[in-house]
Amino acid sequence: MTSYRLKRHRKRFHGANHYALIPFIDMMTILVVFLLVHTAEVDILPNSKSISIPQSISERKPNETVVVMVTRDSLFVDGRLIGTLSEVAAMPGLIIMPLKEALIAQNDRILSKAQKADITKREVTIMGDKTTPFSVLKRIMATCTEAEYGKVSLAVVERESAART
Repeated sequence: MTSYRLKRHRKRFHGANHYALIPFIDMMTILVVFLLVHTAEVDILPNSKSISIPQSISERKPNETVVVMVTRDSLFVDGRLIGTLSEVAAMPGLIIMPLKEALIAQNDRILSKAQKADITKREVTIMGDKTTPFSVLKRIMATCTEAEYGKVSLAVVERESAART
């Protein structure tokens, strides 16, 4: 036979109320981990394993722009194949006409209203492999300016902070 005090003690301290806190703590822990993982700053530029991008120490992050990707053997505009580098090198003149046509087609689709109205605000980013010859990059940059893009940027990988000091 148990005493009245012992029954009251068991009812008070061994009831189901203190167990309701454990699932709440578990859910809060999961929520904190989820928020920490998914709030990291992400790159805007597409990642390609076939391109080895040079490094830079610039702090400024790139804006959303039209992306010209130059791999070791192909040329792309926003993921669409324009041609191979051998075809581009064989084309006469400084301007690459298929690239110019693709860049002009991207004007209406990607650029904002301010960039459509003001040519100096139009931006294109060139992601080129670091082994790409300068003569090809020069022709691509000339084609970008011919397609009325005011800012031409070269994409680079930011160096580690330990290498800056």
